[in-house]
Amino acid sequence: MSKIHPAENKCRPCLALKAVQEDHQGPTVLTVWKRSSMSFQGTDGFTVFDPHGRLVFRVDNYSRKNGYVAGNGLVLMDGVGNALLTLKPKAFSLQSQWNAFKEEGCGKNPKMTKVFSMRNPSVLHHCGKDVAEIFMGTQGHRHQTPDFRIQGSFKARNCKILTPDGNLAAKIHRKRVNTTILLSDDVFSLVVEPGFEPQLIMAFVIILDRISSAPYTPVLCSLG
Repeated sequence: MSKIHPAENKCRPCLALKAVQEDHQGPTVLTVWKRSSMSFQGTDGFTVFDPHGRLVFRVDNYSRKNGYVAGNGLVLMDGVGNALLTLKPKAFSLQSQWNAFKEEGCGKNPKMTKVFSMRNPSVLHHCGKDVAEIFMGTQGHRHQTPDFRIQGSFKARNCKILTPDGNLAAKIHRKRVNTTILLSDDVFSLVVEPGFEPQLIMAFVIILDRISSAPYTPVLCSLG
């Protein structure tokens, strides 16, 4: 299974998240707030916190008008703004395909390496058991089995990210303050199972948000 690791210039938020993973043998539980860390009116994005309330990931952009900023894509950053992955929609895709890239090398012309592609499994965007599929690496995905599948409804904050053999990699669910108080769907929990990189899973969530926001995407799909 492909892994993605933080850049060599490790920052405090990255180290904080690593410490949380090392201290607990169980899943990594993150709180995702569907809001940009910038305070400008009309901005959009995500801020992601660890169990101690420390900012570990963020996505900032100025508009959802074209789904990305000035053709450069959405950038998943760590808590202090270091770029981790760039997410770009594929032009003229009937399956709402997005590709993820990481920057390698230094200088004026760093190399952008494809990490994964993610798409709606149906050209017609019908509500099926799988609402998204992910193919890792640089190869095409014709006739390939997806490396990850996403089932459920992102709009309902009820999703599972599964490996090809059906094992749980991560899940999304509504966040509760206690047994009686349920927070709005702008704040939800992302639970990442041991052995899977949280930043990779968070990249899936960002693209899933874009796919689910398309007007032709079903509002609710059953987990079955």
